[in-house]
Amino acid sequence: MDATQNEIKALRIALAAAEARALAAEAVAAATQAKVSGDQALITHLKLEIEKLRRQIYGQRSERSARLLDQMELVLEELEASASEDDLAAEMAAAKASVVAGHVRQRPSRQPFPEHLPRERVVLPAPASCPCCGGTKLSKLGEDITETLEVIPRQWKVIQTVREKVSCRDCEAIAQAPAPFHPTPRGWAGPNLLAVRHGPRTDGGSWLTLFEKFGQHQPLNRQAERYAREGVPLSLSTLADQVGACAIALAPLFARIEAHTLAADRLHGDDTTVPVLARGKTGIGRLWTYVRDDRPFGGPAPPAAVFYYSRDRTGKHPQRHLSTYAGILQADAYDGYNKLYEADRQPGAVTEAACWAHSRRKFFVLADIANSARKRAQGKTAVISPLALEAIRRMDAVFAIEREINGRTADERKVARQDLSVSLLADLEAWMREERARLSGSNDVAKAMDYMLKRWASFTRFLDDGRVCLTNNAAERALRGIALGRRSWLFAGSDRGGERAAVMYSLIVTAKMNDIDPQAWLADVLARIAGHLAHRLDDLLPWNWCGPAAPARHSFAA
Repeated sequence: MDATQNEIKALRIALAAAEARALAAEAVAAATQAKVSGDQALITHLKLEIEKLRRQIYGQRSERSARLLDQMELVLEELEASASEDDLAAEMAAAKASVVAGHVRQRPSRQPFPEHLPRERVVLPAPASCPCCGGTKLSKLGEDITETLEVIPRQWKVIQTVREKVSCRDCEAIAQAPAPFHPTPRGWAGPNLLAVRHGPRTDGGSWLTLFEKFGQHQPLNRQAERYAREGVPLSLSTLADQVGACAIALAPLFARIEAHTLAADRLHGDDTTVPVLARGKTGIGRLWTYVRDDRPFGGPAPPAAVFYYSRDRTGKHPQRHLSTYAGILQADAYDGYNKLYEADRQPGAVTEAACWAHSRRKFFVLADIANSARKRAQGKTAVISPLALEAIRRMDAVFAIEREINGRTADERKVARQDLSVSLLADLEAWMREERARLSGSNDVAKAMDYMLKRWASFTRFLDDGRVCLTNNAAERALRGIALGRRSWLFAGSDRGGERAAVMYSLIVTAKMNDIDPQAWLADVLARIAGHLAHRLDDLLPWNWCGPAAPARHSFAA
């Protein structure tokens, strides 16, 4: 018996030693990655400074050189944010492995806040009695001041949090109020500066860092230029450092939104292009989205969306995104989804549900009367297809039924579809097969019909399942902001920047889907998350959020 206990004890010691070695190796790897990221950011920062000095000495050589300078600033923005993320990840890994020293990145020094900004003093009084011995004979030694840059509409200010420091005459112990939480480690920016604006935006009012970058698609270099015009010079590197820190702070919320979204019985899936800078040229990346929205069939689960970034559009990406999913996928006819639909797939085959709006669009282009009139006015040939018009008329009858039953329970929708839509679709299929037989394979209407007829089972799946929608519009709505934003931010600065954008879009779009102001939500979450209990993190999700808490400067460490 003693031998068995000794063996168990020895195994436990060996397991603890193995875990310690694994944590140490993880910390070393994280520190190495942080150093590499920091070096890349520093090199790019120095290259940018050299190019700026050249322009000052020799003047602007061409319009192209000015555009390259803008691109270098965007690359630096992404590298600085990535370096900040890696630095914080290394610190957390080093904290778990106490024998490994954390990586300390050499950051560009931040200049003091401008003296002309008003200061608001928030004094945290020293204890009335010595926390060490309980004595009341205290004498003031001085005070420590922590400055936080904050902003309100058209006005900047620096909040000075003053922590009085006293010493006990009885035991000589020094006492002081604990430092306030900042939204990010080593933070200097208030939550409103990081996330949100207050009040309506009038006469070009201030939009702020995090939401403006991802919600309003304004790169940090443009924000820094505007802040400088308002009398508050903040470097691009300084702002990017805070963006990276915010991404780390908000990562746990992204993980919970991701788990909630992928637990749905039915998902909407789609993707869109994202221009990405790559070694002197612009590549084309992809942003993928998967949307959970049970409201059309009266589901009680809150809506949510999760985004992912990839460098290309190969099928391995959706297969990785949905590797644990086995429900219904509402999407277009992209071949990359095909392996998800295989019967022997583990953990189970994904059920394909096609999008009627996508197929209707193909006919609508051929029957667009207004567009044809514009072409004729320009002297171009324009033909309106009567077959396309008839196909749209028949489809619109099905769409009308769907509008009437939207929001009803899945069972009620199924009954209504069986009563009203089955016969319409049977007539539509018979009509299309009859007309298709008379058309050549090169005819545009024939191609639109083939798109549907080859996938007729997935197009009619909604008849037997009330959870299935007629269209994939939920995913297209989620991507709409990105499509509009491309005109402003032009491209992502790197793959890491694309991945960071995917996380932030997941948070912002999910907040919007739950009728929550994403700006106010981000500001409140950033103000609270550092001191929030880990097991109560779900309280900060958009659908559980109860509005702004007390300002961050009134929350203190225990």
